[in-house]
Amino acid sequence: MLAKKFRLKGAKDFARIQKEGKIYQSANFGLAYIKRGDENPSRFGFIVSTKIAKDAVDRNRFKRAMSEAVRIASIDLVSGFDAVFLAKTSIVRVSTAEIMKEVRLSLKATGLSK
Repeated sequence: MLAKKFRLKGAKDFARIQKEGKIYQSANFGLAYIKRGDENPSRFGFIVSTKIAKDAVDRNRFKRAMSEAVRIASIDLVSGFDAVFLAKTSIVRVSTAEIMKEVRLSLKATGLSK
């Protein structure tokens, strides 16, 4: 589980990132991110809608996989960013290991990870 200092809190943060942020598209999710302008640790949020997976068990599995990949990469994360992972329908057919690998690659591609 991600530490509290690495998690986004509240609908305002999610809405601001989706409205003003840059978006990186990968095969199984989009990554919306924005630079905050401070040196606090980067914060992350995860969205998997009911359109993606009807069962809460599946939605939570995808969120846990993405969250765990960010937790493992937290050593290399650049400070001062807020980011939201937005799952796509294709994530349903992907294993947890592949999700984690794709998250790490996306973090590097966007400059959120060293």
